[in-house]
Amino acid sequence: MEETPPKTEEAKPSEEETSPEKPIQPAEPKVEELPAPAPDPEEPSAVEAEGEATPEGESEPEAPETVDEAEQVPEEELEPEEEVEEEPEEDRWRIEEPIPSSMLAIKIGKVVINIAAGKSGEPLDRAITILENLTDQRPCTRRAKQTIRTFGIRKNEPIACMVTLRGPKAEAILNKTFAAVGKRLSPRSFDRNGNFAFGIREHIDIPGQRYDPKLGIIGMDVMATVERRGYRVARRRRAKSKVAISHRVKREEAIEFIKQRFGVEVGLPSE
Repeated sequence: MEETPPKTEEAKPSEEETSPEKPIQPAEPKVEELPAPAPDPEEPSAVEAEGEATPEGESEPEAPETVDEAEQVPEEELEPEEEVEEEPEEDRWRIEEPIPSSMLAIKIGKVVINIAAGKSGEPLDRAITILENLTDQRPCTRRAKQTIRTFGIRKNEPIACMVTLRGPKAEAILNKTFAAVGKRLSPRSFDRNGNFAFGIREHIDIPGQRYDPKLGIIGMDVMATVERRGYRVARRRRAKSKVAISHRVKREEAIEFIKQRFGVEVGLPSE
């Protein structure tokens, strides 16, 4: 008899082979877990915080109010702020009184005090001493321009002395000399350019001067110039020019200036 080969079991297909093809899903990236941060030793842990919690019977203290309710003022009682009215631009820069120009302001240019001794020698030395004590400044001598035999004067002989003062010293000496004449001048003492001059008979009439037998008593002449800024153009050496007539000081302006500045009365003496 022919031997039949043993039946071998056929391999059945697996479910994966028989199932329809599934789409292949991409693998998810692995996320590395970072280590937890170390607890701060200063901060209390959650367990300690629970232990410090207030007991059930007690209530937590209320936060203090920033503003006291009694001090609160209702908005109706607050006074409204006053509105400041802005001035229009036209009135903002308006000046009520005009400011005089500094170039038109009148001032004392210089004061010259002259003593004529009439001869050289001891009379002239005494005059120099008196003038130096009065002004605290060394005077200079003036010489004769011609010979006068009747008075015994020779040409180029020193017969007078004078001193020139400017600035605050000029105004200070004017205050003293005005007091010697009673703070009164004649209108004839002023010229057409506003300059003025007057004489003092005795130097002891000036406040602060005393009689000295060694020096005696002597008179003097006081001359003052009145000017404005810009008069320098007529005195400078280079590019010299004239002062305009409109800028020169007039006689009436000088009289008004002396009245207001020094309190001097200008008028003819009453009989």
